[in-house]
Amino acid sequence: MCEFLEAGGPFMWLLLTMSVVALTYIIERGLALRWRNVVPEQVATTLSQCENENDLATLQTVCRQLPSPASRMLLAAMDQFAYSKAENIEALQTRARKEISTLESGLVVIEVIVGSAPLLGLVGTLHGLITLFGDFGAASMADHTSLAKGISIALNTTLTGLLIAIPSLIAWSYYNKKVETMAIELEALCDDLLQRYYPPSAHASQPLAYASGQQGTLEEPESFAEPSTTGKKARRKRDGR
Repeated sequence: MCEFLEAGGPFMWLLLTMSVVALTYIIERGLALRWRNVVPEQVATTLSQCENENDLATLQTVCRQLPSPASRMLLAAMDQFAYSKAENIEALQTRARKEISTLESGLVVIEVIVGSAPLLGLVGTLHGLITLFGDFGAASMADHTSLAKGISIALNTTLTGLLIAIPSLIAWSYYNKKVETMAIELEALCDDLLQRYYPPSAHASQPLAYASGQQGTLEEPESFAEPSTTGKKARRKRDGR
């Protein structure tokens, strides 16, 4: 193993360091992005059972006992119930961007490794080939065995770069999709809470008179009112009565 790393030159050691960093962030994000750490089941269950102010107090207690992005979002929404629904939603959007940014922390490092590991491996291969052909004299070119061995050693960095980039790409794609799914779940929880606390207004749900079958409740327009006495006399004079 040491001979393999030494044969790859200085770029192989850089790739080794990069692989350790990638593995560290992959494991760390895997532990941080577990559902029970982002959306605890007890928080979601308590929210679904909220029907009055006492239930809201219970929800606040549960959210404080189980700190998580979902708990912080719900607590932020409940702290702003004194404001209108539109103002509450605007504040929650700002809070949501902060929580999503926290969930995505570390993914940018994995993304950088995905793009740079193959390139660094290619640079290592070119460096090895340049060194190989530079050390070969005209008489030594006939030794095809040594030449083939030197080329294979030079290609080790390219292989190592790809072996680092492929698992990192899989992990990065999976975690990105998971964060997107969690963001949708957080939005659904907050929307559920707001719908429970801000019910539709009464006038919006009140049916119109004609739609509910109530007749004669609307005032008759002035143009359809009973003609005045002055109008009757004018018509009699015009008709010669």
